[in-house]
Amino acid sequence: MSSAPDTAGLYVRAVLPRSGGMRGGTVPARRLVLRDAAADPGRLRRYAGVCGFADASRLPMTYPHVVAFPLAMSLMTRRDFPLPLLGLVHIANRIDRHRPIEAGERLTYRVWAGDLRPHPKGTAFDVTAEADDGARTVWRSVSTYLRRERAAAGPAPGAEARSGGAASDRTASGAALPDGAGGPVLEERWEVTGSAGRAYAAVSGDRNPIHLHPLSARLFGFPRAIAHGMWTKARCLAALEERVPGACRVDVSFRAPVPLPSAVRFRATGPAASAEAGALWDFGLRGDGDAGREHLRGEVSLLD
Repeated sequence: MSSAPDTAGLYVRAVLPRSGGMRGGTVPARRLVLRDAAADPGRLRRYAGVCGFADASRLPMTYPHVVAFPLAMSLMTRRDFPLPLLGLVHIANRIDRHRPIEAGERLTYRVWAGDLRPHPKGTAFDVTAEADDGARTVWRSVSTYLRRERAAAGPAPGAEARSGGAASDRTASGAALPDGAGGPVLEERWEVTGSAGRAYAAVSGDRNPIHLHPLSARLFGFPRAIAHGMWTKARCLAALEERVPGACRVDVSFRAPVPLPSAVRFRATGPAASAEAGALWDFGLRGDGDAGREHLRGEVSLLD
């Protein structure tokens, strides 16, 4: 592709009627390539501000996701894609960063979908995105999406779900986060405004109606708009910005939606001196209060 497609037009395509629902049991073997792409400086500054990153001289670890997102949408809105875009649930995301990426670097992005498979709550698949500098892959992401079946119990379609996918077994197992004995603990309380979904949509191109306004969110079963899952991941990484190495892996599982507006608490636990090599930080996001609902669970680790 010579340029990234406009996501507004892709959302129009997404709402057009589809005949027959699911078309077979495979994802088309199609790969989209965007060459020689550099971050727009203004967009990068706005993204950093919306997500809480202090340094815009390098790409935040999550920023290449917004470059690749229109390509992923283009794949998922084609008529031969087996599942409709609207109603998909983003349940997990894994990012491997092999080195820091300077803001002005020109990269080639490749995006494809695959591994359509049964899930206890419906059907899941992965969208993989890679960025290379002409010599090697410098960034890779795997996003796991779920199409809920009508018979499955749980929240309305479109929620950032509670179950794992690409995230590691340790972060998706349901065990409590470590109590921080012997290791550093970071805790912050954030007020997430009612406009947070619209602000992130403006810089990311992800204009799913569940994130924009209570009225459009109600069409999908939500009393209020909800925050983007990738905004919550980015916001957590912004809190750890100076504490993660240039080369690392960050797994998250999206557990429950963050309603807008709301107050949430971020907590990250670093390893004790005796911890096994590779594990760097466990982190999570919960609703404010002692019995706050768990929204996100994640782990930062060294690359193998």
